[in-house]
Amino acid sequence: MKSAALYYTGCEDHHYQPHFLDACTLCQRPLAHNSDIFMYRGDTPFCSQECRQEQIEMDEANERKWKLSASKRSSRTKTETPTKETDANKAVRNGTVAVA
Repeated sequence: MKSAALYYTGCEDHHYQPHFLDACTLCQRPLAHNSDIFMYRGDTPFCSQECRQEQIEMDEANERKWKLSASKRSSRTKTETPTKETDANKAVRNGTVAVA
């Protein structure tokens, strides 16, 4: 009878899905239920301020790399495409728009 109750509530061991607050995202250390949990970006738990700060620094470094590579790509495409546009290629609309 007890196994039927466990099956009904979904608590079987082989179907256990860990909760996102079970372990630190960075070091995978188990999070105690009676201690502080340090959150970052909404739903990312960390066991300490140090782990959270390390993740923040990694994210900032990745963002800087991404921005740098994006600026290199845009400067490369600007030099490859003609920069002078003629007035015939530009579309301009004049007029009044009325919204009822």
